[in-house]
Amino acid sequence: MIEIRRAGPADGDALGRIHAAAWEAAYGPFFEPEFAAREVRSRRTRWHARVAAPAQPSTEAPAQAQALAGRGTILLAEVEGRPLALSVFLPSPARPGLAEIATFYGHPDGWGTGVAAALMTEMLRRLSGEGCAGAHLWTLRDTPRSRRFYAKCGFTETGATRTFDFGEGNLLAQVEYERTG
Repeated sequence: MIEIRRAGPADGDALGRIHAAAWEAAYGPFFEPEFAAREVRSRRTRWHARVAAPAQPSTEAPAQAQALAGRGTILLAEVEGRPLALSVFLPSPARPGLAEIATFYGHPDGWGTGVAAALMTEMLRRLSGEGCAGAHLWTLRDTPRSRRFYAKCGFTETGATRTFDFGEGNLLAQVEYERTG
């Protein structure tokens, strides 16, 4: 059984394990081993601060902004109690009316099980309920698994591209996907 819920203060370790394992499998090969190892370690611990205290939305913001205020909404998907996928979404700073999926990772142990698809479905349901017209995201151009996943979930490429530096000076190409309606 798949359970999807908002992540809370006790979920830092679980979020870190998912992020580190997924990042290592998908992105690690793009970097020098020392840098990749350091980034994996960083991803294991960075979530504690993000979930330590819930964001306080502004009482003057529109309903959508209130629901997605602060550092974004963090969802955690578990299969029979084991955390296997996470997502973070927030109002898009570049695309009014849309949400931006800032983070979406599935632990490799969950790949192919449907947990990531269930998380995406629930996240999109929540966004729709908050009045978002859709969502967009950026993913690395050279990660075919993630690109197939987003296409399977109804996202299409917008044609926009950009480069992203994870901190090593190695500029990697990203492509934008969106889903509206």
